[in-house]
Amino acid sequence: MTTSLHSASGPARRTVVAAAGAAGLAVALTACGGSDDAPDSAGSSADSSADSGSVPLATTADIPEGGGKVFADRKVVVTQPTAGEFKAFSATCTHQGCAVKSVADGVINCPCHNSNFSIADGSVKGGPATEPLPAVEITVSGDSITLA
Repeated sequence: MTTSLHSASGPARRTVVAAAGAAGLAVALTACGGSDDAPDSAGSSADSSADSGSVPLATTADIPEGGGKVFADRKVVVTQPTAGEFKAFSATCTHQGCAVKSVADGVINCPCHNSNFSIADGSVKGGPATEPLPAVEITVSGDSITLA
């Protein structure tokens, strides 16, 4: 006669161990983001994360020449590489999906792992990121900047 080691009323040990492992992985991935502003995935595109609409994002006076400004709530960063030239990029770092936090000295900075991106074209200026920030379409009309 053989006896079963599993209880008929509870889950198998293998099921419990697998669930605990999945929960641990979820916590580790959330912790790696380093920010409550981090998106759900590193692969999300700027088009899906940035709200479009006619509500002005900023005025041209809000964006310093040779610098820029991060709009965390809209997940976009707007830069002015040269006088009167305005560019916009996703504010989601291409390394692991953290939100970029600042623009200084001609680069967009991600605080999670210190990746830096060009304010002119979003290209990587310092890793560990290897992919540029995706461009986001904006419209400049008069002194108003809106997402296209």
